Amino acid sequence: MSSKSFFFRRKLFFLYIFLDYFTYYIIYTLEMNSFWSEGDQDTKAPVKITKDKNGIDLVTLQNPVGFSVQVSLHGGQVLSWKNERGEELLFRSSKANCKPPAAVRGGIPICFPQFGNRGSLEQHGFARNKIWEIDNNPPMFHHNNCNSNSFIDLLLKPSEEDMKIWPHSFEFRLRVLLTSDGALKLISRIRNIGSKAFSFSIAYHTYFSVSDISEVRIEGLETLDYLDNLHHKERFTEQGDTLTFESEVDRVYIGSPHIIGVFDHGKKRTFLIRKEGLPDAVVWNPWEKKAKTITDMADEEYRQTICVDGAAVEKSITLKPGEEWTGRLELTVLPSI
Repeated sequence: MSSKSFFFRRKLFFLYIFLDYFTYYIIYTLEMNSFWSEGDQDTKAPVKITKDKNGIDLVTLQNPVGFSVQVSLHGGQVLSWKNERGEELLFRSSKANCKPPAAVRGGIPICFPQFGNRGSLEQHGFARNKIWEIDNNPPMFHHNNCNSNSFIDLLLKPSEEDMKIWPHSFEFRLRVLLTSDGALKLISRIRNIGSKAFSFSIAYHTYFSVSDISEVRIEGLETLDYLDNLHHKERFTEQGDTLTFESEVDRVYIGSPHIIGVFDHGKKRTFLIRKEGLPDAVVWNPWEKKAKTITDMADEEYRQTICVDGAAVEKSITLKPGEEWTGRLELTVLPSI
């Protein structure tokens, strides 16, 4: 690719982001809202609660234009996000094990209080394996006026079993919200309700559904340092103009921007990732060889997904008694330029 072509495309990308953000800003200003609109006391759109085949509550959010989101209390996990045409935007493996305490392969698992094997706990911590509860009386969120959105509030507290392996008292509150224009928001609030400080890492391990991994590129990570989990977490600098895929990738990009673009040329759509309180971005695809070793993933399914996580991994978050951390992830899907 010529440098002239690259810079032209980069200008288009940033113009695209600017126009998207400008529209987003105008809409929320007219609604007397803010970038952190989360909904509180306003009347929210109705939600539907059913049971899955294992008897676990499954929450369905819908908006007036036809977007929908499904959230399982198993892991507090978003399992599905569909557009107005009923097209699935998140990947879920055909071999996913949805029976607790197994983690579900796909959707948006929440990795807490540990990401990966960076600690003494099981891979990615225990939050994704636990049964969460619906929080019918959540404390007030800042910035009201969210009556055009559909949302559910979930709560996780440590069990006696959890306290044995991670002896810290916390409340993890999660709001999953579907906006009137189809954006998916996840807002996490983690409070230390114990008597001693604790540290944690966290990631929204988002499995995007894509046409084929060879048709995907990611923009926003160029020139960043990353930790390569395939090379003992050694630190490298991203050299490519954009990130494309020809082999296994397992990286933590440090100090990533608030906006990242995932472009799918095959489906001609773009996922925009906006994040706050999540300084890192994890990019993962197992590729052919490793995919064959993953029991809850079909051999060729690695081609249908790319994981791009909003995360706080490189530097853990520490909360003193009574302190609270808030993190926010917003996913938007748009036609590709």
